[in-house]
Amino acid sequence: MLNRRSAIAMLAAAGSALASGLHAQPRRPVTTDEVAMGAANAPITVVEFASVACPVCARFNNEVFPDFKKKYIDTGQVRFVTREILAHNPNLAAYGFMIARCAGQDKYFEVTDAVYHAQAEMEASGKYGEGLLKIGKDAGLTEAEINACISDRANIDALNARVAKNSRDLVAVSPDGRGSTPTFVINGVTTKGFQTLEQMDQLIVAARAARASP
Repeated sequence: MLNRRSAIAMLAAAGSALASGLHAQPRRPVTTDEVAMGAANAPITVVEFASVACPVCARFNNEVFPDFKKKYIDTGQVRFVTREILAHNPNLAAYGFMIARCAGQDKYFEVTDAVYHAQAEMEASGKYGEGLLKIGKDAGLTEAEINACISDRANIDALNARVAKNSRDLVAVSPDGRGSTPTFVINGVTTKGFQTLEQMDQLIVAARAARASP
């Protein structure tokens, strides 16, 4: 049974790199391995550097993203890309992202959405294991598959490689050189922090205008 104590012990046994993934350095080139929703040929790409353990990311996901998705992603105007960062509670972020990956690309955003919605309750109760186990099962994984997923060395190494690359990229695109979540990059223009739907509208309008200008 996955619980908070065994989760932390498993992380320690697997290596401390998970908890310090923001600073890990991959030993080999990192291949493109990102998840996205929306048309591949959409004129606007929105990249979000996010952590499923980040309260501000959760607020954006829960309050803004559903309407943003209907307005821009479902209509083919935007391709939305998630770049994983282990911010705030690295254990929760690591497990959440790994379970989302193991559930499959078609279930990835379903799992991260569930983690965002359960985040505050898990933080308040400390019952991370119970919460994540339920989320994984709701996505179609068995308890055995969830435990195998989060303890697999290849999954841990892949996560650390992604987070290391994403963290370097996040610092590179941040105007102040300080990475934080959430950070949005919209057709190359960076915006940090929580964004309302109205603010996202303005950013999309600006991206369209930039594309239209000679």
